[in-house]
Amino acid sequence: MRVLVTGAAGFIGFHVAQRLLQRGDTVVGLDSLNDYYDPKLKLMRLSLISGHPNFSFQKVDIADQATMAQLFEQEMPEAVVHLAAQAGVRYSLTNPMAYVDANLVGFMNVLEGCRSGKVQHLVYASSSSVYGLNRKQPFSEHDNVDHPVSLYAATKKANELLAHSYSHLFNIPTSGLRFFTVYGPWGRPDMAYFIFAKAILEATPINLFNYGRARRDFTYIDDVVDAVVRVLDCPPVENLCWSGYELDPATSSAPYQVFNVGNNQPVELVRFVDVLESSLGRRTDRNLLPPQPGDVVETYADIDALRKAVDFRPTTTIEEGLSKFAEWYLWYSNTSNTTADANNYINER
Repeated sequence: MRVLVTGAAGFIGFHVAQRLLQRGDTVVGLDSLNDYYDPKLKLMRLSLISGHPNFSFQKVDIADQATMAQLFEQEMPEAVVHLAAQAGVRYSLTNPMAYVDANLVGFMNVLEGCRSGKVQHLVYASSSSVYGLNRKQPFSEHDNVDHPVSLYAATKKANELLAHSYSHLFNIPTSGLRFFTVYGPWGRPDMAYFIFAKAILEATPINLFNYGRARRDFTYIDDVVDAVVRVLDCPPVENLCWSGYELDPATSSAPYQVFNVGNNQPVELVRFVDVLESSLGRRTDRNLLPPQPGDVVETYADIDALRKAVDFRPTTTIEEGLSKFAEWYLWYSNTSNTTADANNYINER
């Protein structure tokens, strides 16, 4: 296929683009390369795929309506994997308009591009954050998610609603993926595990909110990419059994579906840090702090629907995943962080 991957220089987007290229797809990568975190890391990721003959890159802000419309007209993708977004729960407390621009206006531009370009399948990133105040565990796509506790979560819920309206009105197959705390090599520096690793190596105390008892369904990047590609290859169709009298938020009479993408094994933050310290071969002190505004106490993914639909089975344990991340992070934190360094690192493996 010819696939447009937005956020191609981002953590998940880079890995997805790499996997699609490896299997023979043509990939058009899009990214604004903004400075939410160090653009050097984004450029290093791009360097690992930019030389592939089936890859091209466009530096574009998805909130730019005219440029996005032109891009869809010129590139004519058959499918879209939309991963570009303004991420982060706490950042949304101080920079709300960034989420409106990227996650709402930007998403609308993607939907309009899919509509005008007759795209065969749109796969887009949602988030486990949409579960908000839900307390029934594990979180199921079939449950109502109308009580988000952060603006970030609200924009992701809005994406699902906008996608459904376009699936219903214009028969565009859309698949929303609620990612559960993705981690691994080439990750985002604003993520907790990245911050923890830096603190451990520098022997500075780690802040553990909710007194370290918060639980997260940490999901390794390779398992996440496997889910994305499997879903991409299986566009949804109308659910002929769907009823407006017994509403199921995960499916519809339109070609629309929503899936959890998680490991189905939540881990307490205290244990997560224990394993990370063991992987890095060092320890540091911990500050046990109360919960922060917008934080969810626990995430735990019910992945039965994804297993039934595409035979998704995550295989990476927290010990295996953090060992791979630690190996990469030790290399990353001890290099000059150039694109040549990135290529050398990959070639050596």
